[in-house]
Amino acid sequence: MTDTATFLDTARQVITDEARALDVLAEALDDKFVRALKLILTAKGRIIVSGIGKSGHIGRKIAATLASTGTPAQFVHPAEASHGDLGMIAKGDVVLAISNSGEAPELANLVAYTRRFDIPLIGLSSRPDSTLMTQADEHLLIPNRGEACGFGMVPTISTTLTLAMGDALAVALMKYRHFGPENFRDFHPGGKLGAQLSKVRDLMHVGEALPMVAADTPMSEALLEISRKSFGVAGVTDASGALIGIITDGDLRRHMAGLLSQTAKDVMTANPTTIGPDALAEQAVAVMNRRKITCLFVVDPAGSRNAVGLLHIHDCLRVGLG
Repeated sequence: MTDTATFLDTARQVITDEARALDVLAEALDDKFVRALKLILTAKGRIIVSGIGKSGHIGRKIAATLASTGTPAQFVHPAEASHGDLGMIAKGDVVLAISNSGEAPELANLVAYTRRFDIPLIGLSSRPDSTLMTQADEHLLIPNRGEACGFGMVPTISTTLTLAMGDALAVALMKYRHFGPENFRDFHPGGKLGAQLSKVRDLMHVGEALPMVAADTPMSEALLEISRKSFGVAGVTDASGALIGIITDGDLRRHMAGLLSQTAKDVMTANPTTIGPDALAEQAVAVMNRRKITCLFVVDPAGSRNAVGLLHIHDCLRVGLG
C-alpha cells in the first residue's frame, strides 16, 4: 500500500470513528440534558465554563458560542481560579466544568468553591462515577468511545463529542429564547457575517440623495435629476408622494423618439420592485439578482408607499455582499 493510501485510510478512519461516536451521543441524550438546560435557563448571572488541557480549549469555544447566541458566558481557567479568579464566580452564576476523566485535579478548588457557596454545577464527562460527576448537580455524559488514535491517549473523539454537546446546549438555548438573525447581528457586527446580517436601512441612501421626480415632471428635468444623483434611475411619485414608478436606462431607450416632449409618467415603468428598510441586505441582493436590476427603492413599511431610501448593488458589494 502506498503512503498516500495509508494516510487517506487513517484520516478516513478517524472521521468515521468520530461520526459514529456522534451518532451514539445523539441517541444517548435524555432528560439529563433537559435538566442541565433548565438549570442554565434559571441562571441570573453567567455560565462559567472551565476545563484544563484540551477540555479547556473546547471549553473556551463553548463559552464563546454561548455568549454569541444570547447566553452570557465566560471561560475561567481552573489554575487561575485557584489564584484569585474564583472571585469571578458569583451567586446567580452556573458553572459548567469539563473533564473527560472527571478527575482533573486542577478542577478540585473550583468544584469545592461551588459546593461551599451553593453555586449550581454541571459536570461534563465520559465517566458517570467520577469525582466531578458525583459532585455535580446536573450531568452531561458523553459516551466513552475511546480515542481515534487507537490507544486512548490523544484527545480526539472525546473532544469532538464535548464540542458537539456544547453546540447542542447553545443551539437549544438559542431556540428556546427565540434568538434569531436580528439578535445575532447585534453580537456579530463585523466581517462577512456582519455584512450578511446588515439591514437595508444600514446601507441605503436617504434624503437629498434620492433621485425623485413628480409624475408630471417634464423629461428634460427628469434627466437632470437622474444625472445629478448618479444612480442611473429616478423614482416617480404621485401627488401624495407615493412611489408609483421608476425611470431606468431601459425606459429611456424605449422612449427615445420624442423623449423630451414626454413626462416622467409617460416614460416610467409602473409598480417597480421595492423592499422594506428592515429586510436583510442579503435578501435585497437576491431580489436584484433575480430581477436582473441594479437598485431597489426602499418604501415606508407602514403602507404609504413613500420612498424612504434607495439601495444600489454597489452598496452591497462594498460590504462584501453579492
